[in-house]
Formats: sequence, structure tokens, C-alpha cells
Amino acid sequence: MLKGSVSLVTGGASGLGRATVERFIQQGGKVVLCDLPITKGNEVAKELGGEDKCVYVPVNVTNETDVQNAVNVTKDKFGRLDNVVNCAGIGVAFKTFNFKKKMAHSLDDFNKVVQVNAIGTFNVIRLAVSLIGENEPNKDGQRGVVVNTASIAAFDGQMGQAAYSASKGAIVGMTLPIARDLASQGIRVCTIAPGLFKTPLLGTLPDKVVAFLEKSIPFPSRFGNPDEFAKLAESIIENPMLNGEVIRLDGALRMQP
Repeated sequence: MLKGSVSLVTGGASGLGRATVERFIQQGGKVVLCDLPITKGNEVAKELGGEDKCVYVPVNVTNETDVQNAVNVTKDKFGRLDNVVNCAGIGVAFKTFNFKKKMAHSLDDFNKVVQVNAIGTFNVIRLAVSLIGENEPNKDGQRGVVVNTASIAAFDGQMGQAAYSASKGAIVGMTLPIARDLASQGIRVCTIAPGLFKTPLLGTLPDKVVAFLEKSIPFPSRFGNPDEFAKLAESIIENPMLNGEVIRLDGALRMQP
């Protein structure tokens, strides 16, 4: 189903987003790679597909003009949009109140995480589906698919994850109502909630910390590979009965405080 399709992927320059872009192109799809101007998005797009298969558009997902421009570029370059995969996201680690330092969690930090992760995801969905809705429906009446990225922190967030958990919980919470909103137009919406994956952020951890974290994962006792996330995104797109669902991808990990 990816062959010949056009997908818009946010956070596509690295980590889970890059793996998704790479897999979709390998499967015969075309991708509009969206990421911040400070990233290597243009280099990644050239490396993975070139202009005929992959085009980079600088996007801040919280900015309406940026996102609308990405949708316009998608239509101008490829003529249609079939899938959206939201991978853009950030996080901070700080307790609600640090009693040793007598310091409260920064409200600006909390707001920024929610803005990027939750509001940014919604901003991309609300604007991108306008183009998906122009597609001719297939035999099932489907016009396209939206795949979001939450986190298992939405369900069992650790200490210091109030902002991150709140933002990812919002993505979980909006999945079903948006799926219902878009059902009449034949657009499916699902969310993946990953556990610990080999992303640039986790790649900065010391070996001892990595080994400890991997042991905490029941099976397989290792970090997930970004391509395993991409495979699930592909499976969601290919399975017409998956809709309004949040899928944990975590090796049975349940995070402890």
C-alpha cells in the first residue's frame, strides 16, 4: 500500500522519523520530510531519495504557516497526500518542585513541551487532512491515514516526566475523537506509544546506564530499533481495520518511578 503513496513525516531528519522516511521510500513511496531548519533535513532527503522521491521542507510544527507551506509543497511536488506520520517531539526532565534547590518546574519548559508534542501534532493533523480529503476513496472508502507518536510515558511516566507525560497523554487522548471526526471522510487515525528506542537522545547515555535500561525490558531485553517503529507505522497504513487505536511498542516494559 506504500508503493506509489505520498507521505508527510515530521521529525523526519533523525531517529524514529528518519527510519520512517527511509522505510517508506524503500517500499516505493514518496515522502515530504519535515523538520526544523537547524537539522540536516535537506541532506537526509538527498541521501534517502533525491528530489523525485523525497523533498525536505523546514517546519516548526507549532507554526501554522510552516505546516501549511509543507502541505502546499506536497501538493505542488507530488499532487496528493496519502499518509501523515507525526514524529516531531521534545522532552525535559525536571520534578514538579525541587526541594533541595527550592525551585519549581519551569512553566515555560512545561508549556514548550506541550506546545511541540501535543499542539504541534494537532496542528499538523488539522491542516494536512485537508489535502488527504481530496483523494478519491479506495474500495473500502479510505482516503488516507494519520499515524501519531506518543510514548509509554503517557501511561506510566517516571519522576521528572510531568511535562512529557502530559504532552504524550494528550496525543493518546486525541486519537479516538480525531478518528471519529475524520471517519466520514475515510481517514484513519492511530497512535504508536514507543518504549525505549535507539534514538540520538538515548545514544548519549553511558554504557552502564544503557545496560541497566535494557535489562528492565522484559523481552526482547534491548532498545528498539527505529526501523521497528517504522514497520509498525507501515503495518497501520496497510491494515484497514486499525483505527482510533493506541499501540504500545515496548517489549512489555512498564516504567518504574
